[in-house]
Amino acid sequence: MANRSKNRPPAASSAGLKALKRTGVKTAQGRLDHGPPVAVIDIGSNSVRLVIYEGLTRSPTPIFNEKILAGLGREVHSTGLIAADAIAQALAALKRFRALCDTLRVRKTWAVATAACRDASNGRAFIAQAERVCGTRIEVLSGKREAHLTALGVVSGIHRPDGIVGDLGGGSLELVDIQGSRVKSGLTLPLGGLALQDIAGKSLKKAEQIVADALDHLDMLDAGAGRTLYAVGGAWRALARLHMWQTGYPFHVMHNYRINAREALEFARLVHRVDTETLSQIEVVNAARRPLLAYAALVLEHLVDAIEPSQVIISVLGVREGLLYSLLDAKERARDPLLAAAADLNLLRSRSPHHGEELIVWTDRFMASSGLDETVEERRLRHAACLLGDIGWRAHPDYRGEQSMNIIAHGAFVAIDHPGRAFLALSVFFRHAGLSEDELSPRLRELATTRILDRARVLGAALRVAYMVTAGQAGVLPKTPMKVERGRLTLHLKGKHAALAGDRVHNRLRQLARLVGREGFIVTE
Repeated sequence: MANRSKNRPPAASSAGLKALKRTGVKTAQGRLDHGPPVAVIDIGSNSVRLVIYEGLTRSPTPIFNEKILAGLGREVHSTGLIAADAIAQALAALKRFRALCDTLRVRKTWAVATAACRDASNGRAFIAQAERVCGTRIEVLSGKREAHLTALGVVSGIHRPDGIVGDLGGGSLELVDIQGSRVKSGLTLPLGGLALQDIAGKSLKKAEQIVADALDHLDMLDAGAGRTLYAVGGAWRALARLHMWQTGYPFHVMHNYRINAREALEFARLVHRVDTETLSQIEVVNAARRPLLAYAALVLEHLVDAIEPSQVIISVLGVREGLLYSLLDAKERARDPLLAAAADLNLLRSRSPHHGEELIVWTDRFMASSGLDETVEERRLRHAACLLGDIGWRAHPDYRGEQSMNIIAHGAFVAIDHPGRAFLALSVFFRHAGLSEDELSPRLRELATTRILDRARVLGAALRVAYMVTAGQAGVLPKTPMKVERGRLTLHLKGKHAALAGDRVHNRLRQLARLVGREGFIVTE
């Protein structure tokens, strides 16, 4: 007789299912209630991608992301057509994407198509097929519309951007000037990797002349001198990934990766002039992307040379995120996406989310009285750190600092640079693990300047005082202010809160006081 016990669920699993039935919970508690998921299908000249987001918010979190390299644009300029095999591969992917959207109960799907579909003579016929397969209208973007949405993607994910956005796809290069939330009119050039390879007959020498001619005397490029070039697109991300690994950069988050303009120029020249397969660390680049790497490097080289920016910044946000950003109302667009994401994580993981909000006000008072100077950007980062201070409470006490540090350092945050990530991660690490650097990640430490490390330690020490007083619960901090007065760092624990005083609170207060050059006192009367 067959052993029926093998088919029974484990006891813990059965208990979990009973609990779900008892509470009536039908959705994952690790998800926020932003309404039903939304999706964007991006039919590019090289890749076809589906991204499903948790909801339409200021800082949308992807819950599913998949792409295939169909190469729709690889023969468009030489034949005028999208190749039949590329169409078949794209349609198969779209069929799967439709099924995935149904599985995740996506309520709204937006679909866009770019250069290959607008340039090919059979592009309209392909789009008609694609719409039937994926069950939604597909907007074929004009070059200007594509440039505008790409710029909005950068605006949505870079804090106060200022420079030229360059989006290098398989079929085209879009260029547009941005400053803050202001986006100027953009333009499009047939310099995408696949298009350039096709037009030049796979000759890099011919491609170089094509790029030089296309960028020569473009007036808009003159306005980028001394500012930033924001590089968008998979080919440039692959190039940046190779640069990361070759230089031993300690952090592998791609968004907001920054390269000095001269270094970017020299690296691009190297990549475009040598056999790609002989490059050191080339294995970190997807094999399917390697044939176009030299063309991407060639365009970057000439663009940096023409613009003379101060730096190149990689943005992983582009057309898809720009489209979602354009759908938000003005109030939501005005929100800070870093603080929005930190607030979301605070709500998901903290014992008392409102406590994080109270920490912002409590540390505002402390910093204002401390005598420490604080820039507007440092204040913004401190506020984010306050919201993230308790996200590791479920971990084993010995590893709360390490786990919090890793979650924050590698989290899906935007509108923050890598040193800023280091500050957030270090502040919460010090809050849990104490103020010693003994267990600190050496790679993260490399990203932190002396000032970042000092300010992270001060904030970590302040959070240690706060959590020792409140046990992570809301309602206490507004009645127990801490500030520098009459030359002393004073923590007020009055009335019923006087009972919260103790040696551990006093010891932590003294630690913080030493960091700001004061003596620490608790007032309990």
